[in-house]
Amino acid sequence: MAYPPAAQSPPPRQPSVKVILASADVQRVVDRIAHQILEKTQGAGNTVLLGIPTRGAPLARRLAARISTFEDVTVPVGVLDITLYRDDLRRHATRAVGPTQVPPGGIDGKRVVLVDDVLFSGRTVRAALDALNDVGRPASVQLAVLVDRGHRELPIRADYVGKNIPTSLAESVKVTLAETDGADEVKLYGETPR
Repeated sequence: MAYPPAAQSPPPRQPSVKVILASADVQRVVDRIAHQILEKTQGAGNTVLLGIPTRGAPLARRLAARISTFEDVTVPVGVLDITLYRDDLRRHATRAVGPTQVPPGGIDGKRVVLVDDVLFSGRTVRAALDALNDVGRPASVQLAVLVDRGHRELPIRADYVGKNIPTSLAESVKVTLAETDGADEVKLYGETPR
Protein backbone atom coordinates (compact mmCIF):
# COMPACT_ATOMS: atom_id res chain seq x y z
CA MET A 1 0.00 0.00 0.00
CA ALA A 2 1.41 3.40 -0.98
CA TYR A 3 1.19 6.28 1.43
CA PRO A 4 0.79 9.85 0.27
CA PRO A 5 3.93 11.94 0.63
CA ALA A 6 4.26 13.58 4.01
CA ALA A 7 3.38 17.24 4.07
CA GLN A 8 6.51 19.25 4.36
CA SER A 9 6.56 22.17 6.69
CA PRO A 10 7.68 25.43 5.17
CA PRO A 11 11.28 26.35 5.85
CA PRO A 12 11.77 28.58 8.87
CA ARG A 13 11.95 32.26 8.19
CA GLN A 14 15.44 33.60 7.93
CA PRO A 15 16.20 36.98 9.39
CA SER A 16 16.74 39.69 6.84
CA VAL A 17 19.59 42.07 7.48
CA LYS A 18 19.85 45.55 6.07
CA VAL A 19 22.82 47.85 6.67
CA ILE A 20 21.37 51.24 7.58
CA LEU A 21 24.65 53.03 8.36
CA ALA A 22 28.09 51.90 7.23
CA SER A 23 31.29 53.05 8.93
CA ALA A 24 31.61 56.32 6.99
CA ASP A 25 27.92 57.05 7.60
CA VAL A 26 28.35 56.59 11.36
CA GLN A 27 31.23 59.10 11.33
CA ARG A 28 29.14 61.64 9.38
CA VAL A 29 26.25 61.21 11.82
CA VAL A 30 28.54 61.73 14.83
CA ASP A 31 29.93 64.86 13.16
CA ARG A 32 26.42 66.18 12.53
CA ILE A 33 25.36 65.60 16.15
CA ALA A 34 28.53 67.34 17.37
CA HIS A 35 27.71 70.35 15.18
CA GLN A 36 24.11 70.37 16.46
CA ILE A 37 25.29 70.30 20.08
CA LEU A 38 27.64 73.20 19.39
CA GLU A 39 24.85 75.17 17.74
CA LYS A 40 22.12 74.46 20.27
CA THR A 41 24.38 75.08 23.28
CA GLN A 42 26.11 78.18 21.86
CA GLY A 43 29.53 76.58 21.77
CA ALA A 44 29.11 73.77 24.32
CA GLY A 45 30.04 75.95 27.28
CA ASN A 46 29.00 74.57 30.68
CA THR A 47 28.14 71.25 28.99
CA VAL A 48 28.96 67.70 30.12
CA LEU A 49 28.48 64.56 28.02
CA LEU A 50 27.46 61.41 29.93
CA GLY A 51 27.45 58.15 27.98
CA ILE A 52 25.09 55.33 28.90
CA PRO A 53 26.94 52.00 28.73
CA THR A 54 27.64 50.08 26.68
CA ARG A 55 27.80 51.97 23.37
CA GLY A 56 26.74 55.39 24.66
CA ALA A 57 30.07 55.80 26.47
CA PRO A 58 32.29 55.58 23.35
CA LEU A 59 29.79 57.72 21.44
CA ALA A 60 30.07 60.41 24.12
CA ARG A 61 33.88 60.32 23.85
CA ARG A 62 33.66 60.59 20.05
CA LEU A 63 31.28 63.55 20.29
CA ALA A 64 33.61 65.33 22.71
CA ALA A 65 36.57 64.71 20.38
CA ARG A 66 34.66 66.06 17.36
CA ILE A 67 33.45 69.11 19.30
CA SER A 68 37.06 69.76 20.30
CA THR A 69 38.16 69.45 16.66
CA PHE A 70 35.46 71.79 15.37
CA GLU A 71 35.63 74.50 18.04
CA ASP A 72 38.73 73.81 20.15
CA VAL A 73 36.47 73.37 23.18
CA THR A 74 37.04 70.65 25.77
CA VAL A 75 33.75 69.10 26.86
CA PRO A 76 33.99 66.89 29.96
CA VAL A 77 32.89 63.31 29.38
CA GLY A 78 31.66 60.74 31.89
CA VAL A 79 29.84 57.43 32.09
CA LEU A 80 26.48 56.92 33.78
CA ASP A 81 25.74 53.31 34.74
CA ILE A 82 21.99 52.69 34.96
CA THR A 83 21.97 49.01 35.89
CA LEU A 84 20.40 49.39 39.35
CA TYR A 85 17.79 51.86 38.04
CA ARG A 86 16.35 49.62 35.31
CA ASP A 87 12.74 48.53 35.72
CA ASP A 88 13.37 45.13 34.12
CA LEU A 89 15.87 43.69 36.61
CA ARG A 90 13.34 41.12 37.82
CA ARG A 91 12.60 39.91 34.28
CA HIS A 92 16.13 39.56 32.88
CA ALA A 93 19.36 37.99 33.95
CA THR A 94 21.41 39.88 36.44
CA ARG A 95 23.72 42.44 34.90
CA ALA A 96 27.09 43.41 36.26
CA VAL A 97 27.07 46.88 37.77
CA GLY A 98 29.47 49.13 35.90
CA PRO A 99 31.25 52.22 37.10
CA THR A 100 29.68 55.64 36.98
CA GLN A 101 32.41 58.12 36.15
CA VAL A 102 31.51 61.74 36.78
CA PRO A 103 33.91 64.19 35.15
CA PRO A 104 36.01 66.43 37.41
CA GLY A 105 33.88 69.38 38.39
CA GLY A 106 30.75 67.23 38.60
CA ILE A 107 27.43 67.96 36.92
CA ASP A 108 25.83 70.40 39.37
CA GLY A 109 24.57 73.45 37.51
CA LYS A 110 25.77 72.07 34.16
CA ARG A 111 23.93 71.20 30.97
CA VAL A 112 24.15 67.39 30.80
CA VAL A 113 23.78 65.67 27.46
CA LEU A 114 22.99 61.98 27.94
CA VAL A 115 24.36 59.92 25.03
CA ASP A 116 23.07 56.51 23.92
CA ASP A 117 23.13 54.40 20.78
CA VAL A 118 19.44 53.54 20.24
CA LEU A 119 16.27 55.19 21.54
CA PHE A 120 13.41 52.71 21.60
CA SER A 121 10.86 52.50 24.43
CA GLY A 122 12.42 55.29 26.50
CA ARG A 123 12.94 53.08 29.55
CA THR A 124 16.74 53.26 29.41
CA VAL A 125 16.57 57.06 29.38
CA ARG A 126 14.12 57.02 32.30
CA ALA A 127 16.58 54.88 34.25
CA ALA A 128 19.37 57.29 33.31
CA LEU A 129 17.35 60.23 34.63
CA ASP A 130 16.85 58.39 37.93
CA ALA A 131 20.58 57.58 38.11
CA LEU A 132 21.44 61.19 37.31
CA ASN A 133 19.48 62.37 40.36
CA ASP A 134 21.84 60.39 42.58
CA VAL A 135 24.93 61.90 40.93
CA GLY A 136 24.06 65.58 41.09
CA ARG A 137 21.71 68.36 40.10
CA PRO A 138 22.25 69.53 36.53
CA ALA A 139 20.82 72.81 35.26
CA SER A 140 19.26 70.95 32.33
CA VAL A 141 19.35 67.53 30.69
CA GLN A 142 19.35 66.81 26.96
CA LEU A 143 19.50 63.54 25.03
CA ALA A 144 21.63 62.59 22.02
CA VAL A 145 21.11 59.25 20.26
CA LEU A 146 22.68 57.70 17.20
CA VAL A 147 19.40 56.02 16.18
CA ASP A 148 15.75 56.67 17.06
CA ARG A 149 13.65 53.65 16.08
CA GLY A 150 10.31 54.81 17.50
CA HIS A 151 7.82 52.81 19.61
CA ARG A 152 8.09 54.96 22.71
CA GLU A 153 6.42 53.69 25.88
CA LEU A 154 7.29 56.82 27.86
CA PRO A 155 7.04 60.51 26.89
CA ILE A 156 10.73 60.89 26.07
CA ARG A 157 12.19 62.62 23.01
CA ALA A 158 15.79 63.05 21.90
CA ASP A 159 17.20 66.54 21.36
CA TYR A 160 19.84 65.25 18.92
CA VAL A 161 19.13 62.31 16.59
CA GLY A 162 21.62 60.88 14.14
CA LYS A 163 19.15 58.78 12.15
CA ASN A 164 15.41 58.11 12.48
CA ILE A 165 14.69 54.53 11.47
CA PRO A 166 11.00 53.61 11.34
CA THR A 167 10.73 50.01 12.49
CA SER A 168 8.12 47.42 13.34
CA LEU A 169 8.13 45.75 16.73
CA ALA A 170 9.26 42.54 15.02
CA GLU A 171 12.44 44.24 13.84
CA SER A 172 15.53 45.09 15.83
CA VAL A 173 18.33 47.60 15.40
CA LYS A 174 21.90 46.58 16.17
CA VAL A 175 24.63 49.19 16.57
CA THR A 176 28.24 48.10 16.52
CA LEU A 177 31.13 50.44 17.28
CA ALA A 178 34.84 50.00 16.73
CA GLU A 179 35.57 50.52 20.44
CA THR A 180 33.25 47.74 21.63
CA ASP A 181 32.67 45.51 18.60
CA GLY A 182 35.55 46.06 16.20
CA ALA A 183 33.59 47.94 13.51
CA ASP A 184 31.15 50.82 13.07
CA GLU A 185 27.79 49.82 11.62
CA VAL A 186 24.05 50.04 12.17
CA LYS A 187 21.95 47.12 10.94
CA LEU A 188 18.21 46.49 10.85
CA TYR A 189 17.18 42.89 11.48
CA GLY A 190 13.77 41.54 10.57
CA GLU A 191 12.11 38.43 9.20
CA THR A 192 12.02 37.81 5.49
CA PRO A 193 8.45 37.39 4.19
CA ARG A 194 7.38 33.89 3.16
